[in-house]
Amino acid sequence: MPFTIVRQDITKMKTDAIVNAANTQLAMGGGVCGAIFSAAGVRELEAACRKLAPIRTGEAVITPGFGLPAKFIIHAAGPVYCPEHRQESEKLLRSAYTSALRLAVDNHCESVAFPLISSGIYGYPKAEALQAATSAIRVFLEDHDLDVYLAVFDKTAYAVSRELLGDVQSYLDEHYAQEREDSPRRLLQVEEEYLLESAAPCKRPEIFIPELDEPFSATLLRLIDAKGKSDVEVYKRANLDRKLFSKIRAGKGYMPGKRTIVALAVALELSLGETEDLLKRAGYALSPSQKFDVIVEYFIVNGQYDIFGINEVLFQYDQPLLGGF
Repeated sequence: MPFTIVRQDITKMKTDAIVNAANTQLAMGGGVCGAIFSAAGVRELEAACRKLAPIRTGEAVITPGFGLPAKFIIHAAGPVYCPEHRQESEKLLRSAYTSALRLAVDNHCESVAFPLISSGIYGYPKAEALQAATSAIRVFLEDHDLDVYLAVFDKTAYAVSRELLGDVQSYLDEHYAQEREDSPRRLLQVEEEYLLESAAPCKRPEIFIPELDEPFSATLLRLIDAKGKSDVEVYKRANLDRKLFSKIRAGKGYMPGKRTIVALAVALELSLGETEDLLKRAGYALSPSQKFDVIVEYFIVNGQYDIFGINEVLFQYDQPLLGGF
């Protein structure tokens, strides 16, 4: 299930399939297409493509990977960007991703890596290309279990609003303690207000996770029930692999890592206090000396729980992303 943005040479990725941003004639081109042909073996791949060409824009076909680490190459033909017909361009681009994903599933692939289709010489604006790619992939993954990677090198592809980045940076400026790694964590205003309310006479604070010795898996299951969510909804919203979620759910001594727990907290839309309680059960904590932690805090405090939106900002700050484990 996980959908992960990576900075990596797609020709070296050890996924079951990689996707070539192809032209409709399936001929060797430049950019990513040329690199894939060269790494796979030009003669062999050209011969395989000749048998399948031509295809229409928005369609995809599959060939062996030949000299690549990947078993298959899926050739998806994206559109040449036409600003006068943006809706049609987006429809064709989304179709290219969906066609490639269907081929991956039909050929029993468990993992597939994409470049940012049409964002090179075809002129599709990177931010719009990324938005179409992310949307098409997320819709497909609602009904399929597949590890999907999007190889993106250019930060300008992320259309994170200046206002949001400004708010995150202001939060970092206030709460990120890079040179005070051993200093105690300063309470946030919302936490101070919570503690004041909890200490008020005749007012007993709600303790969402009351049993300190409760196993992590039991806590997670109780939180899922309390939040009125299903297991499938949670692991998909957390951008986690179904097998990993099943392992966590089963317990049996397995303890997930910190980023996995944070991803689950985001999927469950936990408050900051609930998130810290859940992390504490696995021996972790949010730290003001970790930029990743402070960025995640910003989104939780502000009630923003779209994991892909959080990942866009983490990517901008060169931080590890949530999910995809």
